[in-house]
Amino acid sequence: MARELLKFITCGSVDDGKSTLIGHMLYDAKLLFTDQEQSLKLDSMVGSADGNIDYSLLLDGLMAEREQGITIDVAYRYFSTEKRSFIVADTPGHEEYTRNMAVGASFAQLAILLIDATKGLMVQTRRHLRICALMGIRHYIFAVNKMDLTDYDEARFHEIEAQIKSEISGMDIELAAVIPVSATEGDNINTLSDRMPWYNGPGILSLLEEVDVEKQASRDGFLMAVQRVCRPNHTFRGFEGEIAVGSVKVSDEVTSLPSGESARVSGILVTDREADEAFAGNSVTITLDREIDVSRGCVLVRDIPVETGREFLGELLWMDEVKLVRGRNYYMKLATQTLPVVISDISYKIDVNTGDHISSDEVEKNELAVCEISVGEKALFMPFSAIHELGSFILIDRVTNATAACGIVLKSQRNKRNLSWQQVDIDRTMREDSLGQKARTIWFTGLSGSGKSAIGNALEKRLHSMGMHTMLLDGDNVRMGLNRDLSFSEADRAENIRRIAEVARLLNDAGIIVITTFISPLRIDRHNARTILGDSYSEVYVNTPLAVCEERDVKGLYKRARAGEIEFFTGINSPYEVPMDADVTVETVQTSIEENVDKIMEQLKL
Repeated sequence: MARELLKFITCGSVDDGKSTLIGHMLYDAKLLFTDQEQSLKLDSMVGSADGNIDYSLLLDGLMAEREQGITIDVAYRYFSTEKRSFIVADTPGHEEYTRNMAVGASFAQLAILLIDATKGLMVQTRRHLRICALMGIRHYIFAVNKMDLTDYDEARFHEIEAQIKSEISGMDIELAAVIPVSATEGDNINTLSDRMPWYNGPGILSLLEEVDVEKQASRDGFLMAVQRVCRPNHTFRGFEGEIAVGSVKVSDEVTSLPSGESARVSGILVTDREADEAFAGNSVTITLDREIDVSRGCVLVRDIPVETGREFLGELLWMDEVKLVRGRNYYMKLATQTLPVVISDISYKIDVNTGDHISSDEVEKNELAVCEISVGEKALFMPFSAIHELGSFILIDRVTNATAACGIVLKSQRNKRNLSWQQVDIDRTMREDSLGQKARTIWFTGLSGSGKSAIGNALEKRLHSMGMHTMLLDGDNVRMGLNRDLSFSEADRAENIRRIAEVARLLNDAGIIVITTFISPLRIDRHNARTILGDSYSEVYVNTPLAVCEERDVKGLYKRARAGEIEFFTGINSPYEVPMDADVTVETVQTSIEENVDKIMEQLKL
């Protein structure tokens, strides 16, 4: 009787032989169609295999992969033997494509981690190991590849085996085996090799057929994240999703979170068939005996203590080209929830070589870090170690909509902050009515010397002469007071803008019109300010060429930056990202200050 489907990945450092190993496995097991085998032989004639069969071509399908001899994208293959069915994800080893590897790891139950016998454990090998652990993979086969290049040296194998066991000590993983192989020659892949008589363990394919990766026995209780509310007509209201934990029966009482309302299950549909009971892994539609508050993002639960909170500690793999710094805002997708979050603190980075914790204010692409994450509204989550489905998430850049990170929930920060928003009787609308104006924030951005402060000052004078109540927040003035503790590093610049946006929001709540004049060079930080201020935010881009700004150089800053005396100076050794969606754009080369004020007044309808 065939065992259950096994989903596994191959991973490891670049050029360690991942694609070749799987290709050779499929070829020797005669798991290819005739046309695939013929195509492989023909394709191998053009390449770097000296006329021999290049087994990696079975997995590396992209032209760029064949030209460079590396894996770039994740290649999925389905195959089966008499004993088991498999889906394998062949993942890239190059550091540039680490995010692709993480995608492959997210679906797998087991990882085959390859190690080049001539090189031993590499930095990328260790990174892949930690990413696999982050993604919840608990079962591992370590394949020490290219043993043919070491003349099948037993001592070299045992040396690397010791390195592996040292590396995984203390990690919560199951080691299935360490196997010496040659992916090109086929040693110990489908059959045991007579060239390594000193090895008496299993081959890779036979181990894959027998390894047990079943989860622990089904736990009590029930949990399902609601993906969709089904209302085909006014008589039917069902809640669709995949059961993540436990089972549910007709007449069971379930609770909807976060509302906390309860009802009894009146019906269960498994696909289009009625059922009395459904289990973990089933995609179902559940109907309830009464109307309660349930929508996409809610969780139906029974006898499982789901956390409802706004703060948690998370471990994440950073995937974005833009560095992670504290104070940045993102969207988080966790189960079926999509929520606004802010990285409130970076607790530490994790050294992929040693596992040591490193204090840092920023996280680079492909680095692992533990961060404190604050959620903009109540979130439903659990530690990843308890329930994967409510403990894993991705972060999405609010500007580009690109996936910035994937991560897991470590623990709730429930007791760290006991804060709640205090409602007041006198609200913003009443304050605006009292002052006779509509509060808003006019956010000037542009290079140093572009004319932001001059135009902002003139705008405030114009508004004041009209009887408006205003406050101008200037970059230098705020840096000398509220934000004098901040440097000009990227992390502190982000925090500088966040604080200004929060102050502007408080002043807007008081009914005041706020004018801010900050370089605010990065789109992500300006977008975060817009998120904090909402509809009150209007962006004015002062579009003055760098050469003109540098010629003006009223404060002598450009001269000092050119001399190397100022680090992180925008336009010289730090970037300025031109706004893509400014509400008003002005220029100061051919247009006077008063003319620019007129334009701003007209376009913003002040």
